[in-house]
Amino acid sequence: MTGLEIRPLRPDDPAVIAAAMAALGWDKPESQYQRYLAEQAAGTRDVLVATVDGAYVGYVTVCWTSPYFGTIPEISDFNVLPSYRRRGIGSALMDAAEATAAERSPVVGIGVGLYPDYGQAQRMYVRRGYLPDGRGLIYDGRQVPPMETIRNDDSACLMFTKQLR
Repeated sequence: MTGLEIRPLRPDDPAVIAAAMAALGWDKPESQYQRYLAEQAAGTRDVLVATVDGAYVGYVTVCWTSPYFGTIPEISDFNVLPSYRRRGIGSALMDAAEATAAERSPVVGIGVGLYPDYGQAQRMYVRRGYLPDGRGLIYDGRQVPPMETIRNDDSACLMFTKQLR
């Protein structure tokens, strides 16, 4: 896409991103992005921001120590504004996140929600070569045992890994 730039999170980004999320009705406060900025400065998370002609359109993060995967980096919190989807921005962000992870690890992990809002992401991850890790349903970071009932919300997911090199 013409005018697309992928760059690290900057100090002036948290307010812009939080406002864009609020306009969509998503609960992603500015404090979350301020925390991401601090984690980026500390070296525990990289945050990649996509802009088109200087305007914010999406982001993704790479956590270097995953609560789920341990020492395998985890791509998490991947968002592209709905009006900019299906234009290659998500693929560009994923390319950049995978390249970033590959600098330190031959494998990367990712989780995806189970309800229809995550349908595009589910399909994208499979097309990109991600495979389920085989542990089944995960809720709030823990494996759900057979026959246990859970709520199908953002905490319910399947975890995937991909060989990068």
